[in-house]
Amino acid sequence: MTINYLYGFVSVLVVSLVSFVGVFSLSIGEVLLKKYINFFISLAIGALLGDAFIHMIPEAFKSGLNSSTIGILIIIGLLIFFIVEKFIHWHHHGEDKEDDHIHPVGKLVLFTDGFHNMIDGVIIGASFLVSVPIGIATTIAVILHEIPQEIGDFAVLIHSGYTKKRALWLNFLSALASVLGLIFIYIFGNVIKDSVVWFVPIAAGGFIYIAVADLIPELHKTKNIKHSIIQLCIIMAGVISMLALLFLE
Repeated sequence: MTINYLYGFVSVLVVSLVSFVGVFSLSIGEVLLKKYINFFISLAIGALLGDAFIHMIPEAFKSGLNSSTIGILIIIGLLIFFIVEKFIHWHHHGEDKEDDHIHPVGKLVLFTDGFHNMIDGVIIGASFLVSVPIGIATTIAVILHEIPQEIGDFAVLIHSGYTKKRALWLNFLSALASVLGLIFIYIFGNVIKDSVVWFVPIAAGGFIYIAVADLIPELHKTKNIKHSIIQLCIIMAGVISMLALLFLE
């Protein structure tokens, strides 16, 4: 069983390093990055909605929760992230600090991504408790699932006002929440493993909230028809990337 724990820790560290996928943009000029930032935001929208509706919500149904409970948990997730964003807005409005120019959606994305990464850590840990092959397969699926989302998250952080290096660092710290999830599942075992099914639809509600309430309105600022069509295509590409992962599960 010790080897399972070791594999689990190595796996979540690898998943955390995926957050550095945004490093490719460090070589892109600031003007060029801002020019195409909406396309990356479009990718984030597709990945978030695809993850919520194609992976997380169906997974909640497989867990044995009834449809009413899942619906209520999704609504709870929406309301939780609404409250969190309200709190961030209040805090943001009342502060006169150095980062006052940071758009609140950036902080909300970090909070949501951290919550999601913690769940990933729980899922990976639970998979390795079953067997090493299942744990490895789950880790590969999580990594492939994280790549388009991390690119989108990084773009949102840049759009929110963070510098490239700070966005990269904060995104990595958020990714390390998966280590906390792994530690929890290893300490509490079946208790946490059974409870995770309640967190999945809540996280799905959070993903839906960010995509619909925060990111889609950003795209509406673009009135150009050509850009709007490209944005729609990229959103669909993000959804398709999540759909493609079904063949790896």
